[in-house]
Amino acid sequence: MMDNLHMNDSETEEEFIYRICSNKDSIGSWIDVANVLNNELNHNYTESKYRKDFSSFNKLFEGNKNKFVNEDYVKSIEEERRELQKERYKLQTEKLEYNRWLRENARDDLIFERINESIKDLPEFTVPEHKNLCNAFGKEYVLMFGDEHYGSEFTIYGLDGEIINAYSPEVFEQRMWKLLDKTIEIIEKNNIKKIHVFSMGDFTDGILRVGQLMKLRYGVVEGTVKYMEFISTWLNELTRFVNVYFYMVNGNHSELRFFSQPKGAFKNENMGKVVSSYIKARLGENSNFHFIENRTENIYANICGYNILGVHGEMKDMEKSIRDFSDIYNKRIDFLVGGHLHHEEFKTTGINKGVLRVPSIIGVDDFSMSLYRTSCAGAVIVEFTENEGKTTEYSINLQ
Repeated sequence: MMDNLHMNDSETEEEFIYRICSNKDSIGSWIDVANVLNNELNHNYTESKYRKDFSSFNKLFEGNKNKFVNEDYVKSIEEERRELQKERYKLQTEKLEYNRWLRENARDDLIFERINESIKDLPEFTVPEHKNLCNAFGKEYVLMFGDEHYGSEFTIYGLDGEIINAYSPEVFEQRMWKLLDKTIEIIEKNNIKKIHVFSMGDFTDGILRVGQLMKLRYGVVEGTVKYMEFISTWLNELTRFVNVYFYMVNGNHSELRFFSQPKGAFKNENMGKVVSSYIKARLGENSNFHFIENRTENIYANICGYNILGVHGEMKDMEKSIRDFSDIYNKRIDFLVGGHLHHEEFKTTGINKGVLRVPSIIGVDDFSMSLYRTSCAGAVIVEFTENEGKTTEYSINLQ
């Protein structure tokens, strides 16, 4: 709002009307302009009169200015007009920024309200008794899973009408409980006391493509709330048998983005951050659970003397990427782990070095079928041994 809305002693009525109309964007709408002028001049004109008179004057002035004003005066008027235009753009920019701030805060408030509603009546976990941390024989184990795409719901049929893969939130839970049973078998077989758990990202299906709307049971927020309570319960159950060191990366599907926005436009707005905060709070009293974070938002761990880097895995050439990451961080990377492509694969890149693709919990879906790429739902447990590197890999089929 401009400061002086009153007629100056040195102004004529016409000059005052011109000044107020020229500053319309600072005052508000044309109705606001009419209110100012009518109050000051004791008129009762509509906003339409002032708006049309001002527009007519500007048109006549533009068409005849060379006939009745000198060049210097024209330049001064044009400079004033440019300054007014600059002020108008500044005001529009401020309004856009303010509206964006309101939208972001409203969205954040909604997310936190939904999370608060989901946890306020939750019972506390029964904390398992403390476990010994040490594994025997210089060996350590890493459970790797990811690409759960929670909330997705579909059925893929084969040529004879058989079901190749069916998925839903209920199937997700069945597969995760099967994974827990298989993991416990391996824990007991190898007398494992401590296990690293890598969560490789894309816990939610998100909304990256409009076609996904047809196969989502839950929205992103509701799906996140349901997923993070389940995975917290699942991890708590695992800590009854072993010490758990938990790591996670954020996937591309959990990134909040609008349909028209490219990948990375909202890189720091990822629902994975909400999940990690929830897990830390939910299992905070469990001495058998340890949440390990890295400031790069990747997974990084030294296991049996080997540096292991975990990323979501959107790169096509993992063998090249392990060299790139070593150069970027100026750190020897022995093993690079990624998910994203939904299939399991290991390639040796050197002596006691390699790259590993982790299979997905979801398995084959419509998108992978469209690319003619299929793989069973699954997870892996990898055994690392001092001075020997990756020595055993347990592939766990979850279909």
